[in-house]
Amino acid sequence: MVSLRQLFLLNNAQTSSTPRLLEIDRAEGIYLVDLNGKRYMDLVSGFAVSNVGHCHPNVIQAVKNQAERYMHVSVYGEYVQAPQVLFAEKLVSFLPPSLNSVYFVNSGAEATEGALKLAKRYTGRSRILSCKNAYHGSTHGALSVMGNEYYKQAYRPLLPDVHFIEYNNAAHLETIDHTTACVILEAIQGEAGIRVPDLDYIKALRRKCDETGALLIFDEIQTGFGRTGKLFAFEHYGIVPDILLLAKGIGGGMPIGAFISDRKFMDSLKDNPILGHITTFGGHPVSCAAGLATLQTIIGENMMADVHTKELLFRNLLVHTAIKEVRGKGLMLAIQLSSFQEVETVSKLCVDKGLIVDWFLHCDTAIRIAPPLITTEEEIKKACEVLLQALDEYHSK
Repeated sequence: MVSLRQLFLLNNAQTSSTPRLLEIDRAEGIYLVDLNGKRYMDLVSGFAVSNVGHCHPNVIQAVKNQAERYMHVSVYGEYVQAPQVLFAEKLVSFLPPSLNSVYFVNSGAEATEGALKLAKRYTGRSRILSCKNAYHGSTHGALSVMGNEYYKQAYRPLLPDVHFIEYNNAAHLETIDHTTACVILEAIQGEAGIRVPDLDYIKALRRKCDETGALLIFDEIQTGFGRTGKLFAFEHYGIVPDILLLAKGIGGGMPIGAFISDRKFMDSLKDNPILGHITTFGGHPVSCAAGLATLQTIIGENMMADVHTKELLFRNLLVHTAIKEVRGKGLMLAIQLSSFQEVETVSKLCVDKGLIVDWFLHCDTAIRIAPPLITTEEEIKKACEVLLQALDEYHSK
């Protein structure tokens, strides 16, 4: 009989020649369970998705309830669908007044695409600034603003008039001018290996965009919904973006994304041409129901209250001669090692011991730490113990 693993390799398109090949039977809380019943502590949350943990009962119940009422009924924006309306209402209740109009899509990359179109449409400009080592998705437009040529060179030509500045380099902000449609950047750079910006840099960026009329797009696809200890990372900086991007952790495991802006900007998509941005499955009612349940759960269960304490626990425990640095904010951390070989081998040793970690697209010499917000202090201690054991094993060879 052909195994599930063989069928996976035979019929499912592959993204690399070395997939992890873990066969997952079920997931619960911070754990994935394979077909043999082995439990794996998921220290990356399905890549910053499962902020409330896997299969949170509130999310599961919301999905069941909505699936029994209706699923897809029409393209986005035509029918009044309660899950979309209620989720959008709850979202904007936690946002500044200028972020009052939500356009739901299916993913983070789609949120990026919609935001870039919105900025060009509203400003009438074409010039886009992004950051070196940025990651905003892998579709054509999102790929155009990715700040790593290695992942782009095989797919050129991409969007024209895209230019790159250095993240956290205030001198580069002078390149923002009156021909700039938008500046897009991550609230914390993720795939660059968790790079947190200086407060002065972010404030100077906001001022420069105000001076030139360029729209500021904040990508919170990885940071959104509590990962940094606040619902949105921009709350740490004392500024408000013109367009906010969300996805990943906002759906509790269901696929959903959003770009959010002021209605005065968003209304430019309604005419000349009509249907300036359309999507069939964006704002899927089941995903929106899951998103609302996720937001209510994070707030209702006060999941952000001890994120900073858990960050400090990771930092205090992750002490090893091989660890060059632990950087990041909240439960979005990078453990800097010396080489990709070390990261790859240590990651495999961790998986063998029931701990899932990973690395970064633009920084393969660091280990990614992004556990569910529900991870307990005891689980953090266990995870750090396993990670340190794996480092010891690697360096004892």
